Amino acid sequence: MIVTVAVTDPNDLAVLNALKSSWKKLPPNWKGSDPCRSRWEGINCTNSRVTTLELGGIGVRTNDIGDITSLSMLQYLDLSNNKGIRAVLPPSIQNLKNLTTLILVGCSFRGLIPDSIGSLKQLVFLGLNNNSFVGSIPASIGNLTSLSWLDLSDNQLSGPIPVSNGTSPGLDKLVKAKHFHLANNKLSGPIQPQLFSSNMSLIHIIFNNNNLSGTIPSSIGTVKTLETIRLDSNSLSGTVPQNLSSLGTLSELYLSNNNLSGPVPNLSGMNSLFYVDMSNNSFDKSDIPTWFSVLLLSTLLMERTQLQGEIPSDVFHPQLERLVLSNNNLNGTLDISNRYSSDLIIDLTNNSITNFAQNSGYNLSLTMNNNPICEAGGSAGRYCTSQKPNTPNTLPSNSCPPINCGSSKVLSPNCQCKNPYTGTIYFFSYSFSNLDNATYYTTLNDTLMSALRSRQLPVDSISISNATVDEFKYLQYRLHIFPSNQHYFNHSSVSSIGTVINRQLFSLPFYGPLFFLDETYCCFPGNKSSNKGIIIGSVVGGFVGLLILALAITYGMYQKRQAAKAKQNNPFANWGLDNSDAGGVPQLKGARWFSFEELKACTSNFSKDNIIGSGGYGKVYKGTLDTGHVVAIKRAQQGSLQGAKEFKTEIELLSRIHHKNVVALVGFCYEQGEQMLVYEYISNGTLKDNLSGKCESRIRLDWMKRLKIALDSAKGVTYLHELANPPILHRDIKSNNILLDADLTAKVADFGISKLLGDGSEGYVSTQVKGTLGYMDPEYYMTQQATEKSDVYSFGVVLLELLTARPPLKNGRYVVREVQDAIEKSNGLYLILDPDLGSFQSLGGLTKFVELAMSCVQDLGVDRPKMGHVVREIESIIDLAVLSLDGDSSLTFSSQNTGKTGDLYHPYGDSVSDASSLSVPFEIELRRRT
Repeated sequence: MIVTVAVTDPNDLAVLNALKSSWKKLPPNWKGSDPCRSRWEGINCTNSRVTTLELGGIGVRTNDIGDITSLSMLQYLDLSNNKGIRAVLPPSIQNLKNLTTLILVGCSFRGLIPDSIGSLKQLVFLGLNNNSFVGSIPASIGNLTSLSWLDLSDNQLSGPIPVSNGTSPGLDKLVKAKHFHLANNKLSGPIQPQLFSSNMSLIHIIFNNNNLSGTIPSSIGTVKTLETIRLDSNSLSGTVPQNLSSLGTLSELYLSNNNLSGPVPNLSGMNSLFYVDMSNNSFDKSDIPTWFSVLLLSTLLMERTQLQGEIPSDVFHPQLERLVLSNNNLNGTLDISNRYSSDLIIDLTNNSITNFAQNSGYNLSLTMNNNPICEAGGSAGRYCTSQKPNTPNTLPSNSCPPINCGSSKVLSPNCQCKNPYTGTIYFFSYSFSNLDNATYYTTLNDTLMSALRSRQLPVDSISISNATVDEFKYLQYRLHIFPSNQHYFNHSSVSSIGTVINRQLFSLPFYGPLFFLDETYCCFPGNKSSNKGIIIGSVVGGFVGLLILALAITYGMYQKRQAAKAKQNNPFANWGLDNSDAGGVPQLKGARWFSFEELKACTSNFSKDNIIGSGGYGKVYKGTLDTGHVVAIKRAQQGSLQGAKEFKTEIELLSRIHHKNVVALVGFCYEQGEQMLVYEYISNGTLKDNLSGKCESRIRLDWMKRLKIALDSAKGVTYLHELANPPILHRDIKSNNILLDADLTAKVADFGISKLLGDGSEGYVSTQVKGTLGYMDPEYYMTQQATEKSDVYSFGVVLLELLTARPPLKNGRYVVREVQDAIEKSNGLYLILDPDLGSFQSLGGLTKFVELAMSCVQDLGVDRPKMGHVVREIESIIDLAVLSLDGDSSLTFSSQNTGKTGDLYHPYGDSVSDASSLSVPFEIELRRRT
C-alpha cells in the first residue's frame, strides 16, 4: 500500500475548505484534500503554505471573508471585480502580517476600513477603490511605510486626510508611496501642508471630486517627482502656490471647479506639461499669459477664468488638440495662423471677438457662439453654431469574412468566434484630447497585449471600442479580450488578466493610471450553461464547419495581405512585443508614429528636390503631410542605423523636449528597415545661411534682429541645460544648428545625431554625433570630458558670427583669434564687423555684447558663464539697444526681404565649405539631475 503524504498545511486546508462551504462560484477544480499538490485554480503555495489567493473576476459571492485572515503566510490577495462579495473588511485582517499586495477593487465591500490594516507592514500595493467603504481614512495607514500604491477612490469615505502628530501616524509618513488616489469620496477639511514634503516619491496626487477646502499648500511644489495633480471639483480657495511652476516633470494639472482666486498662475517653468484644466475659478482679470504660447500643451481648458484681451496667434501651435476659452471676455481679432493641428478643437463661446483673420479655406472645429462676430454675418457664420462632438474612433476594423458567431460568441480581430472577457477600463489623468487619433488606440492595444503575453497568459487579441469621457473627466474604453487556442478562458486566466491590468504591471504612454471593472465572465469550462453551449456549438459547428473552411480558403490570401499591411502600418507590431532588443513600446510625450509609406508620399518618394540638409547620419527632407503641415524628415542611412532599444531611447528623449526655442519632434518612423525622425519645419533656414546671404528669403539681419536671435537661441540652450529632463549637453552648437522661423524666432536644432549608444553608467545616456571644428571647446578637445561650459564655448563662437558674419574657420583664420586681435587694435573691431550691421554708432550695447561673447570663449571652462547668465546679459543688452533707437523700424522682428540682387559682400563667401567636413566624432551627453 502506497501512502501519499499531503503537501498542504492542515490549517490552510481547513481555511480553504471553509471557503468552499460558504462561498459561491469558486473554481470547479477545488476538489480533493490537497490544494497545493492538486494546484487548485487561484492558489499558489510555497513550502506547503498558501501564499497567493487570486480569485479576481470569477463571480465569487459571499457576505463574509473572515476565514481568509487565518491564512497567516498569505502574501498576495486579489478578490477584485467580484460584485457578489458584500462583506465587511474584518479587523482580523491584521493577521496577514506577510501580505504585500491587497487588491479588492470593484467589489461591494461595505462598512469601515479597520484601523488594524495599519499592521500590514509589508504591504506595497493597497487597492480598495470602487467599493462602498464609509467612515474616515484610518490614520494607521501611515504605518505602511513600504507602501507604493494607495487607492481608496470611488468609495464613500469622509472626514479629513490624516497627517501625523505626536501620537498618531498619517499619510505624510508614506515617503515611498508613488500613488495617492483618493478621488470621488466625501473627504473634507483642508489639505494640510504637512501632507507633502521634498523627500516623498509621489508621481500621482488624485484628490478630485471631494469636499476639500482651504488653500492649496505650497508644500506640494516641493515634491519634484510629480507627474499628475488632480485637485479639481473641490472647494479650494486662495491663490495657486507660485512654486508649482518648479515641477518640471508634471504632465497633467487639473484645478478646475474650485474657488481659486488671485492672478492666473504662471506655469512657464513646467516644460513637461501637456494637459491643463483650471476652468471655473475666480482668478483676477488677466490678458492671455505668455505660457499659453511657450508651453507645447495638447489640451488647455480655461473656461470662465476672467481672461480678457486678444488671443495671440502663437497659442495655436501644431501640438494643441483642444482649446476651451469659453465664457471669458476675449476680444479683438481671432488669428489662428497656419500652424494649427488638423485635430484642433476650439471653443470660444460667450466672448467678445469681433473679427476672424481666416475668412475662408479653413476646415476647423471652431465654436464662437455668442460673440459679436456672429451678429455681423459673413464667412465666420459657419462657426457660430454649436459643433457636434466627433464620434469616438476605435481601432481599425478587422477584415474578416462575414461569419455569424451566434448569440454567445464574438468575432475577434483575428477572425475567430470566441467568448471574450469583457469590461471597462478607466483612465483618470490622460494627456490628450483627440479621441479620433488611432495612435492612442494602437498604443493601448499593443501595450496591453505585450503585458499579458509577457506573463504567458492565453490571450489571442484585444478589441477596444466606445471611447467616452464621463462626468468625472475619466476616459473610458470598452475592452474585449479574446482567448487563444480555446474558445474560452479558465478561472485562473481571468483572474490573472484582471490582476495585470488593475495592478498596471506595464508602462502606458499618454494614459496615466487606470482601473478596470469587468463583467462576470459567462463561459468558464465546467459551468452547466457553458457545457450546454459547447454541446450545441459542436453540433452547429459541424454543419457550418465546411462553410467556414471554404470562406477561410477564399479569404486566406486576402487576410494575409491585410495582416501584412497592418503590421507594416503599425510600428509597434514589430517593436517591443517579441523583440527583446526593443525594450518595450516607446514612452512618448506629444510625438506620433508615421508609416514609411506616409513619409514616402509626403516627400515625393524622397526626391532629391526635397533634400534640405545632410550629414554623416543621412539626409533631411522637406515633406508635406496630408494635413497640409510641412515637416522636416531626418532619414538615417544604413551606416547610421541604431538598435531598436537605442532608437527607442532617442525618440523618448526627444519627445520630452518642449520649448519654443528648440525644434520640436513631431514623430518618427520605424519600419521596413528605416529609422526616421520627423521634426517641425522651420521656414527661414539656418542662421549660417542667413548670415552668408545664401538663404532664398534674403532677410537682412540688422542689429536688433541679431540680438533677438541670440536671446532666443540662448534660451533654447538654457532649457536643454537646466529644464530638460534629463538635462542635455548639446555638444554641436553652431550657426548651422540654429534655425529661424517665419517670425525670425530662433530654434536650436541638431540634425547631426548619428548613433545612439547604451547607458554608459547610471544616470547617463550618450548619443554619438559630429562635433564641428571651429566651435569645439579646446578644453574638451584636450581632456575628452564635456560639460555645460563646452556648449557655452560653442555658443560664444555663434555670438561672434552674429557680430562679424565670418565663419569660425576660413583659410586658417579663426574668428575667436581675429576678434581678440581686433580688440587690441585701435578701431580694429569696426573693421571686422559685418557691413550689414550699419553704422557703428547705432549699435547700442555693442561693447557689452563683445564682452559677453569673449567671456564665453575663455580657454578654461571655469572662467565661462552659465547659459542662464548669458540669457540675462543678452536681455540687458537688448534694453540698451532699444534705448539707443529713435523710432527705428528694426524693432520689428518679422521677416523682411532686402530687395537686393545678391551683390552684397558676405564675409562667408561662396567658396567657403561647411566646417562640419572637418569634424571629429564626439557625444551628446544626457545627465540626470542629482
